Amino acid sequence: MNNKKKNRFMMRLIVLIVLTSAIVFTIYNSLTKEKHDVLKVGDDAPDFALVDLNGESHKLSDYKGQGVFLNFWGTWCAPCKKEMPAMGRQYEVYKDQGVQILAVNIAESDLKVRTFAEQYGMIFPTLIDKTKGVMQSYNIKPLPTTLLINTEGKIVKIITGEMSEEDIQGYMESIKPI
Repeated sequence: MNNKKKNRFMMRLIVLIVLTSAIVFTIYNSLTKEKHDVLKVGDDAPDFALVDLNGESHKLSDYKGQGVFLNFWGTWCAPCKKEMPAMGRQYEVYKDQGVQILAVNIAESDLKVRTFAEQYGMIFPTLIDKTKGVMQSYNIKPLPTTLLINTEGKIVKIITGEMSEEDIQGYMESIKPI
């Protein structure tokens, strides 16, 4: 009989520990939930101001009336390395047609970003989000992530992962002002 009581006590203790753990996990998750709402197609793109490698400030709102190809990337990101040359070639085609590329690096050093930009021929504005504030506003998780923003400043598409040159061309065409 003593053994049965011991087993019952242990089972109740285990159930109690599991339930307590689940409650603690739920509370922790709700307290550490991200402060920013997840952006979706149709939302206004949050405005921001970042400085490029030449020291010039760029505000997203300055590009209203143009299509904006907003690309978040890192120097360590293999897909980013593959798509940068294609982005550069398509930028040459679309920059005079009202489509702008803003390439936002996530908190890396100026030297690292400058070296990467030179190596991969980045001729479009290359910005560094030193505080990760823009990354957080846009809820950027994987790199690369690209948002297509129309002439009214609305998000029309969110692309995560590597893009082919054909993809990039189609996306730029889709946000080109009429």
